[in-house]
Amino acid sequence: MLQKKIFKLVLFLLLLIMSTSILAQDGNILVVARAVDATGLDPHTQTTFASLRLLELIYEPLVVTDSDLNLQPALATGWEFSDDGMTLTFTLREGVKFHDGSDFTAEDVIASFTRILDEETASAARTNYLSIDSMEAPDDLTVVFNLNTPDVPLLSAMASTNAVVLSADVIASEDPSLVTVGTGPFKLESWTPDENTMLSANTDWWGDGPFVDGIEIRIIPDEASILAALRAGTVDFALLNDPLVATLLVDDSDVVLHRTPTLSYNVLQLRAAVEPLDKLEVRQAISCALNRQEIVDSAALGEGRVTGPLTMASYALPTDELFCYEQDIDRANELMAEAGLEDGFTLEVMVANSEPPVATSIAQVVASQLEAINITVEIVPLDISTYVDRWLNADFAGAVALNGGRIDPYTMYSRYWQYDARFQDTAGYIDDTLDDLMQRGQVETDFETRFEIFRELQVHLTETNPWIWLYAGFSYTAHQSNVSGWEPAANDSLYYMSSISVER
Repeated sequence: MLQKKIFKLVLFLLLLIMSTSILAQDGNILVVARAVDATGLDPHTQTTFASLRLLELIYEPLVVTDSDLNLQPALATGWEFSDDGMTLTFTLREGVKFHDGSDFTAEDVIASFTRILDEETASAARTNYLSIDSMEAPDDLTVVFNLNTPDVPLLSAMASTNAVVLSADVIASEDPSLVTVGTGPFKLESWTPDENTMLSANTDWWGDGPFVDGIEIRIIPDEASILAALRAGTVDFALLNDPLVATLLVDDSDVVLHRTPTLSYNVLQLRAAVEPLDKLEVRQAISCALNRQEIVDSAALGEGRVTGPLTMASYALPTDELFCYEQDIDRANELMAEAGLEDGFTLEVMVANSEPPVATSIAQVVASQLEAINITVEIVPLDISTYVDRWLNADFAGAVALNGGRIDPYTMYSRYWQYDARFQDTAGYIDDTLDDLMQRGQVETDFETRFEIFRELQVHLTETNPWIWLYAGFSYTAHQSNVSGWEPAANDSLYYMSSISVER
């Protein structure tokens, strides 16, 4: 009898697997390949690109940015600051439902931001919302944020996957890292870490779309294999991170490649809390010893532009206005001597083995350049989960990182360069000047004055060198010629995959 039950169970599982396979083959399912999987499903706490790119298909914030990085309505249809800048009022979209069928209301917005502001949540972007003093809901479709200070970038800060709205019921009674209930264009059906994710279309979504029945995301760690799958036609759409692979598609007539300049930036993070990086002269010597253009050319095949701390065009400074952006080995050696370290030291630099895929190459070029000032770089490759854990715990001296950019300078760096910043310990450095500039940039409304504030911030950061900014690269997406409707954005967002259609 037991054997018969086991046989029936096995038969049932086989039929279930076959039915899923048939759905993927016969349904209008968009098959997507990428090399790196999400590390978790709680949108308020995730920091990796891979996690955020998945979660923004499932959840929605109050506002989003379009392909031109302009703010657009999402769960909110309108917003207004008071004349004194001390309140921000949102009008919410009517008729929106969560994936479990419950209605979206102001209660969900308040519950979500209460959770984000709760220190126990360990929200990744909590610092961006500390100006929120209280919230109230005059009715189900209106939310008023009462602020403790004028906060110019608050609205743009809300256009983030870290600020999406969760169901108040889920927050009250479930674990959002396990129960995934959003309002977005796709519903999570299954997630097998490091293998695949199945999403189904949210047919009750308020937007125009989705135009496919679902999305199957396949994790293929080797991007060369993703390239082969594209050419073979076994995947419809791919996310590529490695310029060494993406550039092979430039002249491919059968696959459409999108090469998009990004706001994200590659950086060598130095924790000034760690000896001998606590010496200003040492950090400055490292900056002077690096040839940033050579790093771009060698590690990324020239696919990038050397950048300072701010990558958005409206605030970026010419690099000749920044400290030691031209390699100067003589000056670097002088600085090492001033620090009493002319004989050098060993610097441990951790790299993730997948995000970005060029991290090891960047570290290798940095290591070869720092030999000129007697610094020996010990490269420590880590899987992405271990890397993130060590990064969050500030358990490193140096790290090659790919950090996300933002449309506003304050929201780009509020997590790091303030005394009460969420990742201040990870940043490893703070001073009164940085904190003051960030506070002033948060409340200033005049653009020219604000530009000068953030010009000074960039100059100060590149003089104190808590991090060494290297370059901003490109994001790459590729798809078959029968895929249409995709328009990439400089913030790497996949939110508008809801507009994709496939002609089978």
